[in-house]
Amino acid sequence: MSTFRFHLQKYKPGSKITCPACGKKKCFTKYIDEEGIINFPDTVGKCDHECSCGYHYTPKAFFQDNPEQKSAFKDDAGLAIPSRIPKIEPPKPPSFIPTELMQKSLSNYFINPLYTYLSKIMGEEETRRLFLLYHVGTSKKWKGSTVFWQTDIHGKVHTGKVMLYDANTGHRVKEPKSYISWAHSELKLPDFHLKQCLFGEHLLPTSNAKVLLVESEKTVLIGAHFMPQFIWLATGGMNGCFNSDATSVLKGRDVMLLPDLGATEKWEAKLPMLKNICHSVSISNTLEKTATDEQRKSGFDVADFLLMEETKEAILQRMIEQNPAVGLLVEKLGLEIVDDE
Repeated sequence: MSTFRFHLQKYKPGSKITCPACGKKKCFTKYIDEEGIINFPDTVGKCDHECSCGYHYTPKAFFQDNPEQKSAFKDDAGLAIPSRIPKIEPPKPPSFIPTELMQKSLSNYFINPLYTYLSKIMGEEETRRLFLLYHVGTSKKWKGSTVFWQTDIHGKVHTGKVMLYDANTGHRVKEPKSYISWAHSELKLPDFHLKQCLFGEHLLPTSNAKVLLVESEKTVLIGAHFMPQFIWLATGGMNGCFNSDATSVLKGRDVMLLPDLGATEKWEAKLPMLKNICHSVSISNTLEKTATDEQRKSGFDVADFLLMEETKEAILQRMIEQNPAVGLLVEKLGLEIVDDE
């Protein structure tokens, strides 16, 4: 396995700083020098908000703008030290969290703001069913944050993403800071080697249904409510754990990608990787074609369109009548709308 000398700093609490472009706090990851020779300024790095900001200043661009800095990585003979240093390291086995810790968190939903919000839309019984089905727990951190447990196809728990939501809007709380953490960090497990898996992956052995892959864990819950005939999985972000290793569990499956607005082009680049393992794979650009400028600016996803219906008792047919984007998506997925009357 090769390691780049200059790479983005691995995440740890407090490692992210304010983005120099958009000014948002704790969303900017700096580049570091593995050799510890170059100390890059706080402008060399990448913003998490790829759609709304997109700032990414690489070490290569930094050295092009500051050629005098290249002298810092030359040896005594004046020869440039290669920026890529091959290192052969044995792969570390992934660490796991005891299943009983995950199961213990599947309670106390009365203090969970996301549970409160979704209960207003789906009803409490349905919300509880989905939380238990997808292994969504409650943490005492921030007095009731949501834990999206990543349980693999074999039932092993890799970690849990801990996030705080607003009970009234259903949106993540991002002020005065972004409230996000990880279960393995909160548990302070020693020598923990994280290897993420797809959220909802543990449901793959239960059905041969078509897989719909989205970015957000919250989108999975909402999508599974409105379109339960599919298996909804999440990568955990535009990039997230969207790689050949994590998606190997989709071998032989029928898969459709449903990226957020603004991420379609990046997800299209993933298609060749998936075509090598999936029975069939496609990507929906329906939302990209029908979204308004305001929706595009906000980075809407499937869940946002599904939740545009005002009444909590809404059914899919009525949503289609009011939101053409949903109708086009349903047509793309080949769903049949049944009229109960």
